[in-house]
Amino acid sequence: MPHAKTAFICLGTMGYPMAGHLARAGHEVAVYNRTPARAQRWIREHGGRACETPAAAAADAAFVFACTGTDDDLRHITTGEGGAFAGMQPGAIFVDHTTVSPTLTRELAAAAESRGLGYLDAPVSGGQSGAEQGALTIMAGGTEAAYAAVRPLLDGYAKKTLLMGPTGSGQLTKLVNQICIAGLVQALSEGLHFAQRAGLDARRAVEVISQGAAQSWQMDHRAETMLAGEFDFGFAVDWMRKDLGIALDEARRCGAALPVTDLVDRFYAEVQAAGGSRWDTSSLITRLG
Repeated sequence: MPHAKTAFICLGTMGYPMAGHLARAGHEVAVYNRTPARAQRWIREHGGRACETPAAAAADAAFVFACTGTDDDLRHITTGEGGAFAGMQPGAIFVDHTTVSPTLTRELAAAAESRGLGYLDAPVSGGQSGAEQGALTIMAGGTEAAYAAVRPLLDGYAKKTLLMGPTGSGQLTKLVNQICIAGLVQALSEGLHFAQRAGLDARRAVEVISQGAAQSWQMDHRAETMLAGEFDFGFAVDWMRKDLGIALDEARRCGAALPVTDLVDRFYAEVQAAGGSRWDTSSLITRLG
């Protein structure tokens, strides 16, 4: 597509490389980050301009992207003082890559629509490595028109994107993703723990079963570090608990039964209590001894 004026709000672990892909694709990128030094570092690497508020970054941008932490964070950078919506021009599209509650997503989409703005909820999966390699999976919610307009830019850092339905559908699909991951990581933790206690060479066990029906992304990318006791990287337990909390709230709202998810969430609470709040989610294995 022709080079576009864009803005990227929040240059965290995910946003920093995602914004970099937009710049490398030739798009004009204005950035905002709560810690200005990180925004200045990004500018030194990629060019563009750093702004003092989300509204300033969003001014004149056709597409405004954000990837922040929590519902409160997203509300602040969109509709709070100096928020992006105040700077966006009618017809511009806001793309939210944060995992937040579908309730907030619908609230912000309505606020955007009242200002003549487009809104796409587009949470991502693939972690820091996926963001850096431009190989994320993006599940989107919103109108077909907004998705079609944004898709060429998303393709710059995603290996797969799909419009799942109306506003909130992207967030709901991301919750499915997190529910599945939680169960897989717990199962992998128990499998590795069992292999070690049963006297097997756990690495050799993984080598053979990873070529069969038990294979998963978690096994391919986390089994080795789990066996080595290395967890100082990846998707933090705090963030997984935030996502699972949203999933459990939505399950209560729609009447879905998530007994395993509820159990694993409590296991993650134990990891937090043991000092593992910032450990990778694969640290579930630590509670098995």
